[in-house]
Amino acid sequence: MKKILVLYYSRTGNTERMANAVAKGAKINDNIAVELNFHVEPQDLSSFDAIIIGAPTYHHEMPVDFKNLFEEAAVAGISLKGKEGATFGSYGWSGEAPKLILEIMKNKFQMQVTEPPLLANYLPNEKTLSACEELGKKVAENLLNPP
Repeated sequence: MKKILVLYYSRTGNTERMANAVAKGAKINDNIAVELNFHVEPQDLSSFDAIIIGAPTYHHEMPVDFKNLFEEAAVAGISLKGKEGATFGSYGWSGEAPKLILEIMKNKFQMQVTEPPLLANYLPNEKTLSACEELGKKVAENLLNPP
């Protein structure tokens, strides 16, 4: 069984709404297990086949929890090479966090990433939530049928 982690941080609930939609979309069949969580230990990352991260942008930055997670994973030598990765997030005025995380996934950890990141300005609307479901579905399909 393939395992997908949908990891998110949300202060206002906007990115959490997106995370729930991504997780819903990723549950395409019984061969996919989806874990929706707001915290994991660095060593847990390697147990997933795909990692989808939802990060809001605050003050042009990604949440410090994700900075620490990636730093600790790098220091521990955790390999994510070849795993599927994607990002999404809400923002008020800039939206850099999902882009920065996707860059780290791709360049530092050599993951196979879905580009571009999915962004929502403030509150995600129905169209954005539908796109979130499609993102989850796409990552799950890539696991079952690699491109």
